[in-house]
Amino acid sequence: MPDLVFFYGTLMSGFKRQGRAEAALVPIGYGSIQALLFDLGIYPAAVPASDSTVRGEVHRMLTPELVLRDLDEVEGYDASKPDASLYIREEALVSLDSGRVERAWVYFYNAPLGGARRIQSGDYLEYLKMK
Repeated sequence: MPDLVFFYGTLMSGFKRQGRAEAALVPIGYGSIQALLFDLGIYPAAVPASDSTVRGEVHRMLTPELVLRDLDEVEGYDASKPDASLYIREEALVSLDSGRVERAWVYFYNAPLGGARRIQSGDYLEYLKMK
């Protein structure tokens, strides 16, 4: 089980989102995953894709079980009912800016996207600056 987690939206450092387990996270750096990114209004949604990347932060979890429990609650993920979860937690490869590739937990959106606008750059912070 990886001890890394990848954040691409409102769980990134600058947002100070409650439930993020700040004290149990050590920043590792920035990187990207293979996915598409969408604007759902108050937060973004990533869905796996092989032809696009999403940029975000990578953190090492000091107490993975506790951090993941808290993050699962924030992201609406229930391991016993994944099909009914708003987001699904999955392992994914993260290409770090340093050139390393690591396995990390990622929360992928698991509900209809409706008319959600695609964030072409795959970078939520950049997208917010241009809004």
